[in-house]
Amino acid sequence: MIIGRKQEISTIKEVCERDESQFVVVYGRRRVGKTYLVREVFNNKFTFQYSGVANVSNSTQLSEFHRALINQGLKTNEPVKDWFDAFYQLFQLIEQSKDKKKIVFIDEMPWMDARNSNFVTALENFWNAYATRRKDVVLVVCGSATSWIIKKVFRNIGGLYGRVNRRIYLRPFTLKECEEYALSRKLHLNREEIMEAYMILGGVAYYWSLLNPSKSLTQNIDSLIFSQEGELRHEFSIIYESMFSSPESYINVVKTLGGKKAGMTREEIIKRGKLVDNGRLSTVLEELDSCGLIRKYMPLLNKNKDTIYQLIDNFTLFHFHFISKMTEGENWSQLQQKPAYNTWCGLAFERLCLLHIEIIKEVIGINKISCGVYSWTWKGDDEYPGCQIDLVIDRSDNVINLCEIKYSKKPFVVSKKTDMEIRTKASIFEGKTKTRKAVRSVLITANGLVRNPYSDGIPDKVDANDFF
Repeated sequence: MIIGRKQEISTIKEVCERDESQFVVVYGRRRVGKTYLVREVFNNKFTFQYSGVANVSNSTQLSEFHRALINQGLKTNEPVKDWFDAFYQLFQLIEQSKDKKKIVFIDEMPWMDARNSNFVTALENFWNAYATRRKDVVLVVCGSATSWIIKKVFRNIGGLYGRVNRRIYLRPFTLKECEEYALSRKLHLNREEIMEAYMILGGVAYYWSLLNPSKSLTQNIDSLIFSQEGELRHEFSIIYESMFSSPESYINVVKTLGGKKAGMTREEIIKRGKLVDNGRLSTVLEELDSCGLIRKYMPLLNKNKDTIYQLIDNFTLFHFHFISKMTEGENWSQLQQKPAYNTWCGLAFERLCLLHIEIIKEVIGINKISCGVYSWTWKGDDEYPGCQIDLVIDRSDNVINLCEIKYSKKPFVVSKKTDMEIRTKASIFEGKTKTRKAVRSVLITANGLVRNPYSDGIPDKVDANDFF
């Protein structure tokens, strides 16, 4: 059963109805479910399918590709010398196939591109010289090395320039989809536990598939992450090594961004991370954004127009808060009793809200209004004290929503002090931005709200249950 993915499934099916050959690229962060989606949509029925083999020589890769062709019906056993031969044999297999649509699925394609192998050139030749001569070929490719796909396919200035018909970016699950998945797996998690699991694992399908229904969430996190043999104990390194060549640059950037929740400008990243200001850094930032590990936005009313880069990948953030700092024998149940846990909950819930911004807009009735989403910080002066507003929604209808995000295990109580803090932030924002737009406060809570006169004074309220 496929959870969610309605738009992606519709796109793939629409492609298959076209009366011309189609080149489809499915991409996204590691473990998000790319391979599963393709196999389920096509019911594992392909004219040819192959998955690239990691860390092998070009000759071994060619041999495995050739063996797959033979196993899947190629009627010639003529050896292949290079990728031009290999793709020609793939075309021969397509020619002899009686399938109405010739569906070719190549997974982990970046692993097939060994140094000096001419793999990409041969792929270009296969598509332009053979596949497009027919009207019934659907080539679906994907891989975890998103940087390779961006460089070699999307930005190809050779034979693949403009040839990709559909780019399908597979996003992590939403909270609602995680709940559906948990129910399908009989995980017996309540919504508070699903939220905590999401703040740790994000919406990465594979991570959720590792949760054992016979264990509590805490036991699962202990066994998966904090035990020596845990399947996700070293996942942080694997994420970046599998997605990027030379992952050190990417890790340095996300590590630097992990130190400031609202994000940093390029100059701040260079200064704090002690990085070199060059074109390589621009590439790293762009690719991290393309993979959904960070986001970039323009600060509200920023005269310098400096782009802000913000780390938003839940598992990466959890790694920096806990995994990278864990001591021998430490486990999740122990960490949950420490002040650091409460701090992390607040920060992680803010990220969760940011990742569900479309639902927040829908709840407060502005989903059809064009909006910008920002964070805003005032450092303070003689007139106003410093403050930070983690989520600002700048609307095209001359309204700005200032979102106050509160995480608590129980229904949140708006006290006189909290009410004053919200009003003060709005006053500082209006005074320092000199905005002419109307300013409205929004209160977002994790586990409901105790209604009282102070809560009634807040125009818009969102409960995390709305995310489900």
